[in-house]
Amino acid sequence: MSRWSQGYVHPTPWDTVFTAVAVPELLFNSAARTPDALALDFLGAHTRYAELADQVRRAAAGFIAIGVGRGVKVGLFLPNCPQYVVAYYGAMLAGGTVVNFSPLYTAEELATQVADSGTTIMVSLDVQALYPTLAKVVEQARANASGGLHTLVIGNLPDVLPWTLALGYRLTKHGDRHRLDAPINHVHFRDLLAHPPLTAPPALDPLHDVALLQYTGGTTGVPKGAVLTHANLSINAMQVAAIDPEPDAPDRILGALPFFHVFANTCVLNRTILHGGEIIMLPRFELKPALKAIAAHQITAVPGVPTMYRAMLDSPLLAGTDMASLRICISGGAPMPASLKHDFEVASGAVIVEGYGLTESSGVVAVNPYAGVNKTGSIGQPLAGTDLRLLDREDPTRLAPEGEPGELAVSGPQIMAGYHGRDDAGTFATLEGKRWLRTGDVATIDADGYVFIVDRLKDMIAVGGFKVFPSLLEAQLYKHPAVHEAIVIGIPDTRLGERPKAFVTLNAGAEATSAELLDWLNARIGKHERAVAVDIRDSLPKTMIGKLSRKELVAEERAKG
Repeated sequence: MSRWSQGYVHPTPWDTVFTAVAVPELLFNSAARTPDALALDFLGAHTRYAELADQVRRAAAGFIAIGVGRGVKVGLFLPNCPQYVVAYYGAMLAGGTVVNFSPLYTAEELATQVADSGTTIMVSLDVQALYPTLAKVVEQARANASGGLHTLVIGNLPDVLPWTLALGYRLTKHGDRHRLDAPINHVHFRDLLAHPPLTAPPALDPLHDVALLQYTGGTTGVPKGAVLTHANLSINAMQVAAIDPEPDAPDRILGALPFFHVFANTCVLNRTILHGGEIIMLPRFELKPALKAIAAHQITAVPGVPTMYRAMLDSPLLAGTDMASLRICISGGAPMPASLKHDFEVASGAVIVEGYGLTESSGVVAVNPYAGVNKTGSIGQPLAGTDLRLLDREDPTRLAPEGEPGELAVSGPQIMAGYHGRDDAGTFATLEGKRWLRTGDVATIDADGYVFIVDRLKDMIAVGGFKVFPSLLEAQLYKHPAVHEAIVIGIPDTRLGERPKAFVTLNAGAEATSAELLDWLNARIGKHERAVAVDIRDSLPKTMIGKLSRKELVAEERAKG
């Protein structure tokens, strides 16, 4: 068997290449090297490395004052903004564990993850898109006499905007600033920064102390918190930085991907801070601001999901945007259609490289080279220190038969410690005395070491780079009094890659239309989870033992083209 056929093991152990550090050290090392370099640009407000490091040390002292210590869970319910960056590194410096929460969550989803993670302190903004949802979670916890959330750290956007934008914001937009009628502490974010800088932070063990709980669907479709250590995150940032063939070139990266997503957390935030580059940060991806930022700031790198590139390609604004500064575009989060990659590269003159990773791998496992052979349809080659194997799909204790696809398994310093409070059964395989993460994806590896994902074992649906869990949508449908059975699958979508579609049967004598059920479902789930249709059937496919089966419905939708 060639070393490439069913896997590749790097001959050099990772710990001879990378030295694990506490995640905040990525920032402090860059601040020591280039204190006056720009670290963040947020809608025209600039933060230099020395200033950012000082804010993080002050925030850490403030976090300790409100009870953060080793293992205390600090939730970030935030869009991309300077408060996210300061709280992220500050909470970790204080010894805490950060828990990312999507701003797209409903109150029910937020409450579930707060309870599962054990989050006791939550950082957010007093904006209508966030604060009312958070308020519902706190009020529900009080009504049920449950939940350990005891402190809210609330910031506002004018504090981090240029004065002209801050004035306009205060005059035209108003956050929900009512104080909850609940026994919970409120701390203003600016009060954290009023503390003297922390000079003697807790000593952290990068290999064992947990930096981040990042929620994922795992391999079963049930959201679980991946336990990521400081070593996992810091080394994955180093691994990503190491693939750049021009490390001394200008480094200005578009920060439009959400930081709460593991892809951006590693590739945009930690990698750029490690390198001492500048993040041109947008609260979220919007086409016009993103294209304007690329030209105005002479951005050199754009990490994105395929839907971002589709939106840019479909816009007439692309032709008038100067993209000559771009060195690389990195696509991840969902498969990149070959036609989209080709058409975008022709229209923009930029090069897209596709990569692959999971929440359980701190973000990145493999990527196509920035310079050299870039194989369309491939997720590239493994990062330095990362070992791959193809496992037998029926028996993961063995390698896949020679020449056949197998389940991709990964071993390396970026692989999580496990799932928070959950059984890891089925998540890892043991081969050659090493622990291998089972990805649930079926792959092949060609003679050059390029990996191709050919199928998925998971039922997760990839919607514009976000993972949507069919089981959660099905659980909502079962709450409708007319629904008897429910299955949710992903169907192809030209803009988002996939969209959820539901199939249901009704209880005897019940009446409901497809449109009614679709509206009912979509009103109760996050925006990114919304289904495209609900199909009412007389019966749903089942296995021989009576379990509902998705595969027949998937085949039916594929047959429709």
